[in-house]
Amino acid sequence: MIKKLDQVISKVKSIQTMKLAVASAQDEEVLKAVFDARKKGIIEPILVGDTEKIKEIVKELNENIEGIELIEAKELKESAEIAVKLVSSKKADFVMKGLIDTSILLKEVLNKEYGLRTESLLSHVMVYELPSYHKLLILTDGGMNISPNLDQKYKIMNNAIQVGKSLELETVKGACIAAKEKVSDKMVATVDADQLSKMEYGEGVIVEGPLAFDLAISKEAAKIKNFNSEVAGDADIMLVPTIEVGNGIGKALTYMADGKSAGIIMGAKAPVVLVSRADTHESKLYSIAIGALIANNK
Repeated sequence: MIKKLDQVISKVKSIQTMKLAVASAQDEEVLKAVFDARKKGIIEPILVGDTEKIKEIVKELNENIEGIELIEAKELKESAEIAVKLVSSKKADFVMKGLIDTSILLKEVLNKEYGLRTESLLSHVMVYELPSYHKLLILTDGGMNISPNLDQKYKIMNNAIQVGKSLELETVKGACIAAKEKVSDKMVATVDADQLSKMEYGEGVIVEGPLAFDLAISKEAAKIKNFNSEVAGDADIMLVPTIEVGNGIGKALTYMADGKSAGIIMGAKAPVVLVSRADTHESKLYSIAIGALIANNK
């Protein structure tokens, strides 16, 4: 069981080096993370985009571009198309967003002709390492799906379960978050959570809900509330009802709980590394490592 994000890096070093296609790679912060990941033996990059700008940035970073494949693409759509095609044709294992709008990249990921579309739903998954929690915590979806319905939540949960299994969890424990643990017709989140807890997810998975946030992460809170549960206080996954809840919890974990994090988009044939310019270098590196780990398990 992987309990720390640094252990993800150690794990990825021990497996076959994954090839990462970077769409519109002419971004200094992205290239810093990519070269760091390469030095650590996590990935072998393929840089797609404005090759002259990429070379300029690499020179400024005092890095060696020798041996790295560069593919010219002046237009953003073209760079996204090339990067996605590299993955769909098995010339790369996963894809990363560079200096390009998320919508442009994901449109190519979902292209029916050459994209990475599956029957699942694309969803954003964050993995947090927190000083106050005893293992890694997966949070979804605070970045893509605004107000998912029951079927979409089921797919979002399954995407997160894939991440949990990549982290070598013997039993993946999912908590469907709501404002309270009692089902109320006036609160859709509780009704959906109750339904999700009754669905099938395969062996080695327990999903419970509705659970309030404190019950999901605190055995003491469960004890005080006399709440008997296999998940309470030991959740691996927190499935939130809306994007606002996930976004708020995620930012609180980062800025107020000293959380380290990695972010990935799941639901396609290969993981998509999607980082924010506000993310730390460390977070970008961890995101690449998580992507490589999941790609290896595909």
